[in-house]
Amino acid sequence: MEQQISPIEEEVAENGSPVRQFSVMLPNRVGALASLVKLLRGSHIEVIGLSVQDSKDATVARLILSDTDSAEAIFCEKGIAHTTCELVVVALKEAGPGLLQCLDILMTAETNLDFAYAMLPGPDGQALLAMHVEDYEFATCVLNRSGFKLMYEEDLIR
Repeated sequence: MEQQISPIEEEVAENGSPVRQFSVMLPNRVGALASLVKLLRGSHIEVIGLSVQDSKDATVARLILSDTDSAEAIFCEKGIAHTTCELVVVALKEAGPGLLQCLDILMTAETNLDFAYAMLPGPDGQALLAMHVEDYEFATCVLNRSGFKLMYEEDLIR
């Protein structure tokens, strides 16, 4: 029996691959994040999005990287524990009003936002917002139909 693809899944698939975020647990000590970034840069992988949450014993670094496949290979080769998830990345025309409009659309669509953080400027210098949402396909569809420019993995490769 052939599996049916919903119109939302079809619309999302034709736009590009979702942006993948890595979450890496680091020891809470001086230089731990710098060491990780140096390791990545040694393979020409740049950090283009970063969120750090620390506690007394450990730090969770959320990273959006310029080459996710190579980064995953390095993490596996070096035994660096990590997880990945898909993010919605929105290019905002205006940081203030654009952010509020984006959040209002997600609220109106009754889609939960789990966490968000700003990224380094995009390829064209625009402000980028990375968001982890309850339902990736639904959120990207709603934001696309509302006129927001979404960024995909292919757009962020540098």
